[in-house]
Amino acid sequence: KLSSTVTILKGFDSYQFTVFNMLPVGNDTNEVKSLRAVVNPDISKIRNIGIMAHIDAGKTTTTERMLYFSGYTRAFGDVDDGDTVTDYMAQERERGITIQSAAVTFDWKDHRINLIDTPGHVDFTLEVERALRVLDGAVAVFDASAGVEAQTMTVWRQAEKHKIPCVCFLNKMDKPAASLRYSLDSIKTKLKANPILLQIPIGSRKSFTGLVDLITRQKMTWQGSSLTYDGHAFETSALQPSDDPDVLQAVSEARATLIEQVADLDDDFAELLLGQYSESFDAVPAGKLQEALRKVTLARKGVPVLCGSSLKNKGVQPLLDAITAYLPAPNERNHDLVRWYKDDLCALAFKVVHDKQRGPLVFVRIYSGSMKAQSAVYNINRNGTERMSRLLLPFADQHIEIPSLSAGNIVLTVGLKQTVTGDTIVSSKASAAAAVRRAQQEAESKSSSQRESSSLVLAGVEVPEPVFFCSIEPPTLAKQADLEHALNCLQREDPSLKVRIDPDSGQTILCGMGELHIEIIHDRIKREYNIETHLGPLQVAYRETILQSATATDTLDRTLGEKRHVVTVELAVHALMESSTSCDVTFEEEVKTQLPAVVRQAVENGVQSAYLQGNRNGLKTVIQHVSLEPGTSAAMVSACVSRCMLKALKLAGGQVLEPVMALEVTVGEEYLSPVLADLAQRRGTICDIQSRQENKVLLATVPLAEMMGYSTVLRTLTSGNATFSLELSSYEPMNTQEQNILLNKMAGLA
Repeated sequence: KLSSTVTILKGFDSYQFTVFNMLPVGNDTNEVKSLRAVVNPDISKIRNIGIMAHIDAGKTTTTERMLYFSGYTRAFGDVDDGDTVTDYMAQERERGITIQSAAVTFDWKDHRINLIDTPGHVDFTLEVERALRVLDGAVAVFDASAGVEAQTMTVWRQAEKHKIPCVCFLNKMDKPAASLRYSLDSIKTKLKANPILLQIPIGSRKSFTGLVDLITRQKMTWQGSSLTYDGHAFETSALQPSDDPDVLQAVSEARATLIEQVADLDDDFAELLLGQYSESFDAVPAGKLQEALRKVTLARKGVPVLCGSSLKNKGVQPLLDAITAYLPAPNERNHDLVRWYKDDLCALAFKVVHDKQRGPLVFVRIYSGSMKAQSAVYNINRNGTERMSRLLLPFADQHIEIPSLSAGNIVLTVGLKQTVTGDTIVSSKASAAAAVRRAQQEAESKSSSQRESSSLVLAGVEVPEPVFFCSIEPPTLAKQADLEHALNCLQREDPSLKVRIDPDSGQTILCGMGELHIEIIHDRIKREYNIETHLGPLQVAYRETILQSATATDTLDRTLGEKRHVVTVELAVHALMESSTSCDVTFEEEVKTQLPAVVRQAVENGVQSAYLQGNRNGLKTVIQHVSLEPGTSAAMVSACVSRCMLKALKLAGGQVLEPVMALEVTVGEEYLSPVLADLAQRRGTICDIQSRQENKVLLATVPLAEMMGYSTVLRTLTSGNATFSLELSSYEPMNTQEQNILLNKMAGLA
C-alpha cells in the first residue's frame, strides 16, 4: 500500500503521519524513502517565502491560487466571499483584509514551499517584520495599474533590512489602467531596485490572454476570461515565425534587454556572452540564462519581474516556477551564527498564537539540526528548559501532526509555555555551551579587527513604539481577572500591543499602532474571550522634550531611626536630536572612578525613575558630582538623584512633541480640491502631487491628532472614490497655541 500512501500524503490526508510512525526504521525501501521525503524534504528543495504588498494589491488572492494550482485546495477561496484559507479570522473575513500573517505548506514540482501571507495595512507592520525575519525569499505583489504604493515601500525596506532576495509579480494586468511600463519605472525610481522583466503580456487590459516567457521564448495562453474558468489548462508553445510580427518584435527586443541586464550584473555570464555567443544573443541557451539570473537574484543585484492576473487565474503557475527557480533554499542563505551549532538544534521562535484546546502554539523556524516531538529544548533568552509535546505542520488554521522536522523548515510547536517572539531555542544548555566554545575559538584565531560578537542568540524583531492609546474596562469587577488573562495572551501574540496601568487613575491602558489595530484587539477580546469590554476615547501618544540644556544640584539629608543619610548630586540634562525614547546616563570620568558599582547603579536607577515620569523623548544625563556620607543607603542615593533630575527638567523647560503622519491619498482629479481644502483644516502640509494613470496621488504630512475618523470623511468628500494610507513619519514640536489648547484639555479646563 506504500505507493498509494505516498500519493495520499501529497494531499496531506489526516492519517498520513500515523502511517509514517508505523514505518520500520533502517533498510528503507524506495517508497519508504519517498514517504519520509514528504515529511523532511531535501533542504535544497525547500523555499521559505513571504507574500508582501500594499493593501488590495492581491496578496491573499495570489496565495489562494497557488494553493489551488498546487493541489492543496479543491476550490478557489475568495476574499469578497470570506472563504479564503489564509484569512481565517472572523475580523479578516468581515473586512476583506489580512490582519495576521498565516503560514501554509504545500508542494510544487518536487519542492516544498513554506509560504506566509502577510498583512498590507500599516497598523500590522510588525506582522510583516517578524515574518520576513525568518524567511529566505519574498514575492512582492504590485497592482499593475498603481505600481509602487505607500505600504509597498515600507515592506520593501523591511525586506532590504533582512537582505531578502525578491521576485516581483505585477498583478491585475487585466485592469483598464494596467501599465507594464509604468510599473517597471515605479519599481526603478521609488524602490531604487533593478527590475529584470522575464515576461511580456499577450494582449492588454481586458484582452490580456497570456504571456511570453522571454527566457525560453515559450508562449503561454489561458483560454477563457470568466471567473468560473479555473486556469488549470493553458497552452504552451514555442513562438513561430507566423505569429504576430509585433509580438515577435517585442519579444526579440525584450529578450536582448534581459540578456544585457544580466550580463551587466554577472561577470561570468558576460564572459560567456563575449566568448561563445558574441555573434548572436539569440543563441544563448535558456539554462545558462536562468543560471545567471538566479545568481543575480540571490546576490540582490536585480529582481525578476513577472506578470499576470491572480483573480482571473492567469500567470500563477509561472510565478510558482520562478519561486523555485530564483529564490534561495535555506542552505543558500548566510546564517553566520548557525555554523557554531553544527548539527545541533538552533531555531528561532517568531510568532505565538493561542488555541483554546492546545494552549499557546509557537511558530518556529529551524536553522540547524532537527526538532522532534516529546523532546526537551533549552530557551537561551529565558534561561530555561521546556518540553515540546507535539509538532504540527502549519496549514493556516488547520494543523497536521508530525513526528519530527529537519533544518530549513517552519513548524508549530505545542507545549512551550514561556517562549515568546524573538527567543532562540537550542537542544540543551550543553549544546549552547559547546557553541560558545566554538565561537570563542574562532574569534581567537582571527585578528582583533576581524573578530565577531560571540552572542549565540538569534536576532529578534524591532517592535515599533505605539502611537494610539485608550483605556479599557471590564463590564464588572468580577471580569477583571479574565480581562487581564486575555490581554496577557494578546500581548504575547502581538508584541506591538502594549498594556500598562495608569499610575494616577489606576485604569488599564491599551497602546497600539492605530485605530484599526485597537479596534481589532477590542473585537477579539469580545469574540474569543467573551468579555464585553468598554473602550475609552482614543488618545494620541504625545511626547515631551526639553527646550534647552540645564544643570541642577540637590542635597538630601534625612535621618531614619538612628542612621543619618546625606547625599549631594549635581547633574546636567541635554535633549537628544534623534527620535529615541531612552535616557542615556554618563558619568564624568572623575566621578566614575570614585563611585563604587553599587552607587553608580543607584544613580542610574534614580535617573531612569525620574525620566519615566512622563512620555519623554530621548535625553542624555551627565552626572557631574556625587558625594555621600558613609552609611548612606542606595535607596536614598536614588531618591536624591531622581529629585535632582526633576529639578533639572523643570529648569530646562518643556516642549510637547506630536506624532506627524506621512499621508498618501489616491484620488480622481475632480475630487482633488475638496481633499486639499480638508487637509488644510487638519494642519496638513502638502509635500507633492503626482500623477498615477488617470488619478492624482497626494503626498502630505498631517498631525495624527487631526486624522481621527479620516476614512469616513474622505469617503464622503470623494463619493467613495479615493484611498489613503498613513505611516508614522516623525515627532514634531507643537506650536504654542496648539500646545496650550492640548494642555488645557488634558487638565480638564477645555
